[in-house]
Amino acid sequence: MISVPFILFSLVASITPGPTNILVLSHSARYGFWKALPIVLGGCAGAAGIVLVTGVGIGESLTSYPLIQLVMSTAGVLWLSYLAWQIFSSPATPLNEMSESMANDKRVGFGGAAGLQLINPKTWMMAIAVISVFTQAGSDKAAQVVQLTSVFFAISIPCLTAWAVLGSSVSRWLDSATRVRYFNRLMGLLLLGSAWLSLL
Repeated sequence: MISVPFILFSLVASITPGPTNILVLSHSARYGFWKALPIVLGGCAGAAGIVLVTGVGIGESLTSYPLIQLVMSTAGVLWLSYLAWQIFSSPATPLNEMSESMANDKRVGFGGAAGLQLINPKTWMMAIAVISVFTQAGSDKAAQVVQLTSVFFAISIPCLTAWAVLGSSVSRWLDSATRVRYFNRLMGLLLLGSAWLSLL
C-alpha cells in the first residue's frame, strides 16, 4: 500500500522548481499550453522510468561508479546549458506576431524531456531514495516498484501541468518585444542556474 509520506515526497519532488519545470514554463509561455504537454509527458515518463529501472537494481549499479556519475553530470549540465542559451538568445518576437513556423523552432519535445531525466544525476539519486526508503523487505519488491512508479507518474503529471498552466497565463504579458526579451533571458538564466546548481 502506498503511504502518505511517499505521496508527499512525490508531490514535493515533482512540483518544486527544477530544469524540467522551467522548460515547461518557458515553452508554455512562448508556444502555448498544448505545445508544452509533450515536455510534461516526457519529463514525467523519464523520471518514472528511472524509478522503475532503479527498482530492478540497474540504477544503483550505474550510480555506484563515480566515473559514470561524472559523465552523466557533465553531459546533463552541458545539454542544459545549450538549452539555456537557446532560450536566452531566442528572437524577441511578441507572441501575437509569432508565426506558426517560428513557433516550431527550438522546441524540446517528449524525447528531449525524457532524455533530460536520463542524464540528470539528481533524478537518479531521487529514484534511489524512493526505492531504498519506500520499498519494504519481505514482500514482492517488483510489485512494490511498479506501484511506486505508477503513483509517482500519476502525481508528477498534474504537478508539471500546473507549470504549463502558469506559463500559458504569463503569455498574455508577452505582448511586446522588450517583455519577450526579458522573459527569454530570465528563463535562460534560471535554467542555466538550475543546471549548474545540480552539481552541488
